[in-house]
Amino acid sequence: MARYGEKAKDKVEKAMHERKRGTLKSGSSGKKVTSRKQAIAIGLSEARREGGKVPSKKSASKKSS
Repeated sequence: MARYGEKAKDKVEKAMHERKRGTLKSGSSGKKVTSRKQAIAIGLSEARREGGKVPSKKSASKKSS
């Protein structure tokens, strides 16, 4: 079974092209995105917002004392 849907694939692909052209901006700060990982994260979050099939975000693991 596929983890990611078609919409997720399209959004990540679009974000990667924008990053390569230098037109991809990050959300709140509006800075230019150069990181490959960040471009993927932006694409996935857009797909998630539009109801695409994307697994939920990994939450930060809690430290045990």
